[in-house]
Amino acid sequence: MELPTLFYGIPSGCSFGSIVALEWLGRPYRLCRIAMPEDVTSPAYRRINPVGETPALMTGSGALVRESMAILNHLGTRGVDTGLAFAQGTPEFDRLNQMIAYLNTTFFGAFAPLWDVLDHDGLSDVEKKVLKDFGARNVVSAHAQLDGLMGDGPWLLGEHRTLADAYFAGIARWTRYHQVLDRRDYPKLQALFERLEADPGVQFAHAIEKGESPRGNGAFQGHVRLDEVLQRVAA
Repeated sequence: MELPTLFYGIPSGCSFGSIVALEWLGRPYRLCRIAMPEDVTSPAYRRINPVGETPALMTGSGALVRESMAILNHLGTRGVDTGLAFAQGTPEFDRLNQMIAYLNTTFFGAFAPLWDVLDHDGLSDVEKKVLKDFGARNVVSAHAQLDGLMGDGPWLLGEHRTLADAYFAGIARWTRYHQVLDRRDYPKLQALFERLEADPGVQFAHAIEKGESPRGNGAFQGHVRLDEVLQRVAA
């Protein structure tokens, strides 16, 4: 058995949350750095994920798991004893799965029109304005909804952090690129964001994205190149 390997995208991919999740779980893993858009759309990487997106996870047995929600649920089955996830079939699992699904669809998707403006140079000024206005409304609405979904606890699901918080950490920071709201207007989300930014696992993921060599908690076993991983796919 090989170590599981997470393919994460830079800069600022939503795969950030999966890095945080792996650090929180504390089980040995490796990382493979994928530059966006050049590497993520390459024929080589499409052998890992045919749709050309990160994250993707190669398990210890060589199986490939794609999409953030699927990866987090895969990791969650290995983290029930940590309190980061719950056994399938329990009410707690349903609440966690529901929150991750909301983050993966409504919250993530709210930013899509704003990313389109940055990622496509051929848009007219009118098209850019329409996308920006539409995206801004969606992001404001998603933040208001999520702030309302939170209870009185410090984390998305209450008194204890879960893999949903790890995923939130990677998406919530996108307001730095798209300044369409002030998160301080949503006190619960602002407090959660500040709590996460101070977390060692989140700080580790930030350092990884910057190309630094953080120590982490010891679970991270180093980077591996894409061509090295592809040898396992060919085998």
